[in-house]
Amino acid sequence: MENKKSVTHVILTGGIGSRLWPLSRKSQPKQYLSLFEGKSLFELTVERNRTIADQVMVVGNVDNCHLSKKVMEKAAIPYVNIVESTPRNTAAAIAFAAFASQPDDILIVTPSDHIIDAMDKYEEAIQEAIEKADNGFIVTFGISPTKPETGYGYIERKGDAVISFREKPNQITAMNFIAKGNFLWNSGMFCFKASVFLDELKAFQPEVYEKSKIAWENNKEGALDLELSLNIPSISVDYAVMERSKKIKVVASSFIWSDLGSFESVYDYLKSKGHPVDENGNMAIGTNKFTAFVGTKDTIFVFTDDANLILKKKSSQDVKYVYNALEKEQSVLLN
Repeated sequence: MENKKSVTHVILTGGIGSRLWPLSRKSQPKQYLSLFEGKSLFELTVERNRTIADQVMVVGNVDNCHLSKKVMEKAAIPYVNIVESTPRNTAAAIAFAAFASQPDDILIVTPSDHIIDAMDKYEEAIQEAIEKADNGFIVTFGISPTKPETGYGYIERKGDAVISFREKPNQITAMNFIAKGNFLWNSGMFCFKASVFLDELKAFQPEVYEKSKIAWENNKEGALDLELSLNIPSISVDYAVMERSKKIKVVASSFIWSDLGSFESVYDYLKSKGHPVDENGNMAIGTNKFTAFVGTKDTIFVFTDDANLILKKKSSQDVKYVYNALEKEQSVLLN
């Protein structure tokens, strides 16, 4: 009888969601906002994977681990809690999860701030990825694009082989990707054996590997030391491993996916769930007060107690500039 592989769902909860300011704040990042039929993106992430994995790991930080804990306790799911003392990007975050695992454990790594639907297709993709990971591959999930989206990275592929990873394109480049037909949206989700990932990280980024290992070996109940963590180079997993390894495979899937990384994607999601939109495509978010739009089209009004945002839907990616300006001023409106 074949031994069943142990599967761990690793949830990455870093990130502030700067393009969703003023809803998303340092004290309440977007993945913890109860905007989605009364639930948060973090809650939805936990729910959709609870039958797929044998155990759960949450890699968070000192600022948000209490928010994760609240959700996990409410769901009554035991989990391994890894608390970063300072953000060191995704290569180190995933390395901590791999160091906390057995070498042959298969890790399904997902962000905590995505919307996913069509669960039958999602579960098919997960099972295909687990099989490939069991055969020693590092698997990334590519989503069949539905439009020339400029807010996502892309994966160029031939079959399940990855030809290249592409950064977020401009509109013309995105349209060319769609026309070619062999480009997928890069979901930022991965699947691999813990040992395979660590071997590749050690080969391509030995300093990240060694210093993450030292920080992990000195953890106290999952909490990482600040001084040791600051020694770790801050590098994304894409740059550290995915763009360099020869062991990469892609699972192409058509499950419904969005990283909810902009107000345009939030608008599309809320509209699909029946949120009010006027005859000119205008939407108010965060308030039930009567809000009239005069002489505007496709405009989003975002209300919070201490800050409001008004934007054209097509300019959603530019909200980060407001966030960056407030950050330079060290504004309390980011807290």
